[in-house]
Amino acid sequence: MCPLRFILVFFSAVLAGYLAWRTVRSSQETGLSLEDSNLENVPSKDKQELNFKRMIRDGFWGFVDMASGRYLWRNLREMKNNEKMKSC
Repeated sequence: MCPLRFILVFFSAVLAGYLAWRTVRSSQETGLSLEDSNLENVPSKDKQELNFKRMIRDGFWGFVDMASGRYLWRNLREMKNNEKMKSC
């Protein structure tokens, strides 16, 4: 087997891990306040169950987005928008 394949797989895994880490951090900071405000009256055991279900749901859709390429496209477009805002 060609050693270049191992290098390619390694760099692909590093890139995918970085993008996933970046997305998880940004999704925790934004978008959860509305859902969390609805969970104030729910017992703690039910909150944990709902958080687990949300984590599974988000992970599944993240996997679908990564498999389809939409994840990479969305992040590239977001990075371009951030660069345009910084240059203005």
